[in-house]
Amino acid sequence: MRARAGDPPRTMTQKILAGRADDPQLSADLPKVKVDQVILARDPDRVLAEIALLGGKKCVPEVGIAYDTRCVTQVSDPRPGIGARAYRDALALGMLVARPGIGFPAQVHLERFGSPARLALTDEPRLAALGGAGMLTLVAAPAQLAEALVTGAALLRPPRSVQVLLSGRVRPFVCVRDVGLELIRRGLGDAIRRIDLEHGAPVVIEFAGPSARLLSVSERAILAALAPQLGAAASVFVSDEKTEVYLRDQRRSKAHRSLLPDPGAPCDDVITVDLSAVDPLILDEDGVVKPVRELAGKAVSQVILGGDSGASLRDLLAAAALLKSKRVPPKLDLLVAPPSRQALEVLAQSGALVDLIATGARLIEPDSRLLTGELYPPPPTGISMRAFDAEPTAPHLERAVVASAETIAFAVATGAVGDPRSFKRPVRVTVPRTLPTDDVLIVRKAKGKGKEADGAKVPAPEALKSHGFSGTTTLAVSSTRGTPTQPSALVLESLDDVRWVARRAAELAENVRAVIAPYIPTSLVPLLSGLGILALRAELETLKKLKTQPSLVVPEPESWDGNATISAQAGGQSVDLNLLPVGVERDWTRTGTARSAAPLAKR
Repeated sequence: MRARAGDPPRTMTQKILAGRADDPQLSADLPKVKVDQVILARDPDRVLAEIALLGGKKCVPEVGIAYDTRCVTQVSDPRPGIGARAYRDALALGMLVARPGIGFPAQVHLERFGSPARLALTDEPRLAALGGAGMLTLVAAPAQLAEALVTGAALLRPPRSVQVLLSGRVRPFVCVRDVGLELIRRGLGDAIRRIDLEHGAPVVIEFAGPSARLLSVSERAILAALAPQLGAAASVFVSDEKTEVYLRDQRRSKAHRSLLPDPGAPCDDVITVDLSAVDPLILDEDGVVKPVRELAGKAVSQVILGGDSGASLRDLLAAAALLKSKRVPPKLDLLVAPPSRQALEVLAQSGALVDLIATGARLIEPDSRLLTGELYPPPPTGISMRAFDAEPTAPHLERAVVASAETIAFAVATGAVGDPRSFKRPVRVTVPRTLPTDDVLIVRKAKGKGKEADGAKVPAPEALKSHGFSGTTTLAVSSTRGTPTQPSALVLESLDDVRWVARRAAELAENVRAVIAPYIPTSLVPLLSGLGILALRAELETLKKLKTQPSLVVPEPESWDGNATISAQAGGQSVDLNLLPVGVERDWTRTGTARSAAPLAKR
């Protein structure tokens, strides 16, 4: 994308949004922006029910897709996958439906639909990995997603940018996964938090520099996937000849567009990383990044190789080559979760899958609950080593650590944590250029059919309840994760706690009416506001006082107008809290849904 003559230099994020906004200068608090794709991966049923309320008849964006991410079903599951009505309604709108087993949404979408210099809205933060192909992917509330599908536009906060400049070349046995861990250790998350708090705007990580061009799109996706873990709204890589080659290999060369930042484009911070100085690293059980050598010798009882964006196809092939002719230790389970059907087919055709199975690997399905630890949690003893970033769900993942595919291969070969550079020699891996691109598990609406051919009866959609604010509201104070049984304000201290609430916001919204924390990423505020959850910021000292109080009294919504803070009552004392929603987001919080702004097309 090229800037027009006379335009100020722009970052990649500004280029993507300015070309789609009614206000190209992005001067409004919430400019209206055209949306290219809408991706549903966490709760498609909820969004499609919102569309039914809006009376939507057609999917306006160029791509609308719902992923069914539940592969392993049980008798006790209340809803084993996408509901029958949601499935039918999605196809009737002209959306695509990705069936169970197709792979993890982030990897599948990167392969089949990821497009440079486009804007996508989603309900799944992990789709930040699409930034590896130069695609900006932002999280939105269910009603926002519904409106984007029906009208092709959405109200979005203009983000700020942090630039990460990559130089040098990674050494043998060091993977891009290690580079991502190095960015965590270098304090990229702290820089994002500082900018977010200073400007009250979402922060996008922009990767550039001479060595960004050396990384494959799959490797770029691994770094881009870091965004939600660090509190960023999204990540974006340059789109260059490597991106064009990737899309050509996926038989989608027409989707390519160039994307580069303008020289002198203003960024709020710049971090430089020399790839040649990165060592094999590991994210330990406490969430601290350490050199692998510091945990050397620690017993490993479970390994999960693969996942959504933790290991590229090259990494899987390298791990298989390193483990060829080896055997899994007696006290270690090796689980392989290919990120997509394409990766699985390539592993099978190359013989790498046979090598892994001969080593003792068990092949498991790409179920979303693998990422939360609900499926295959760490065993009672020893640690579980995984290639992917886990969801913030501590009870299931207390002994899980994150490492690169080659560090994982060393753990499988020896039964303990160790430096993969102890292997005799590095392997040379060539990723095939001819890739299978059969979309057999993607369902499209049959031509000339307005509904399912079998005519099966489907249940009527459940009524969507909105939980807003009217008048002064008294909330119970809770400082623990869980589902409250009465209207409550959650007082949280860590980013992981906030991400945990955001992940379950739709199901918690009935009784979680407010979230108070020292840091709530601005990118999550629209999501919470769109469900009627009031996002508030407070200093740690204030949070400690609130935790000792049984209740919090929130003033009437009319008093919020024109104010950056609200004065709440706790234990008979006044407590000033920063009000994070802005503009129409406050209306969403009052009414309990972003549906109040619909339809955008009539505005």
